[in-house]
Amino acid sequence: MNFISERVNNLSASATIAMSQKSAELRAAGIDVINMSIGEPDFNTPEHIKEAAKAAIDANFTHYPPVAGYLSLRKAICDKLKRENGLDYSPEEIVVGNGAKQELCNALLATVNPGDEVIIPVPAWVSYVEMVKLAEGKPVLVYAGVEQDFKITPQQLEAAITPDTRLLMFNSPSNPTGSVYTGKELKALAEVLERHPQVIVLADDIYEHINYTGGAESISRFASLRDRMIVVNGVSKAYAMTGWRIGYLAAPLPIAKACAKLQGQYTSGVSSIAQKAAEAAYAGSQDCVEDMRKAFESRRDLIYSLAKDIPGWIVNRPEGAFYLFPEVSAYIGKKYGDKEIRTSGDYVMYLLEEAHVAAVDGDAFCAPGYLRLSYATSEENIEEAMRRIREATLRLV
Repeated sequence: MNFISERVNNLSASATIAMSQKSAELRAAGIDVINMSIGEPDFNTPEHIKEAAKAAIDANFTHYPPVAGYLSLRKAICDKLKRENGLDYSPEEIVVGNGAKQELCNALLATVNPGDEVIIPVPAWVSYVEMVKLAEGKPVLVYAGVEQDFKITPQQLEAAITPDTRLLMFNSPSNPTGSVYTGKELKALAEVLERHPQVIVLADDIYEHINYTGGAESISRFASLRDRMIVVNGVSKAYAMTGWRIGYLAAPLPIAKACAKLQGQYTSGVSSIAQKAAEAAYAGSQDCVEDMRKAFESRRDLIYSLAKDIPGWIVNRPEGAFYLFPEVSAYIGKKYGDKEIRTSGDYVMYLLEEAHVAAVDGDAFCAPGYLRLSYATSEENIEEAMRRIREATLRLV
């Protein structure tokens, strides 16, 4: 007897989480695995943020919080959006959730009807397609490879829009590629969207502060899209607060209310202590954000220089996030002993087994032939991992 719903049976498991678990199992067995599969800063949460959480406990912020989040946090988010992004939102247009992941899912469940088309530029984060499927929407994938710096063109976007298009999911800086759209490129995409007023824009800005361009711009800045723009962000990447599970969305009031209504039925408000920590993150000094950004930039320069020396790899120079996304299809068809590389997934498993480096198959991001490496780890780990990868790769013939 099958007791599992078709809804769940139709979902794919998260490849990034699966690979991270696999590497943890190998380490537990005594194997020295360098995990470059997980998108998590290796820094600890800054002290002033942790102190705010401790103070919240002492002040008895330990009761049910409002579903949409404490007013003080939503005000702090509004101040952040005005200060850093030039966006005007009221606290009523903000919903705080259990990480940016929940708010992305909330946005889709609140706006997408069965059969609605959702445009996803790919390569894309592993959960986008699965979230659209959960909302009973139809993912429409628009592909841009390394030769385009993984960025779709206005012509591609225009061609993908149909009368059934409901929403565009947009992520810059990008996971998994690290690509960042320029202001000019965003303007050209916005001009396409202006011609299609039925299309909601869901801007995933979670990596906005981890960029090496002098300041990443968001598609949310175009006033012409304001009444159908949903901005999703959170504290996990910029403030090294992955375990605090705080994200938010900013949206026109009807959408924000719908998301709060949805959240009220299946999770309610998120951790009161974590909310007060997030408030301190947004309202306090931003020096910690810049310090971590500089460290990530140095690591980007290191891994990019080492990756270029691996024969057969085609790499772009990522301008944001903390991922490298090399094209590795040159090794499909190669062998080492009785191991044959038939797919990029085989290559990823080969690197795990022979080099003891955990990466993620590009197929998980709708881009077979690639792999993703996270450089959210020490420079020592990066150097050793790339040495191992190069040596193992050169053994393939």
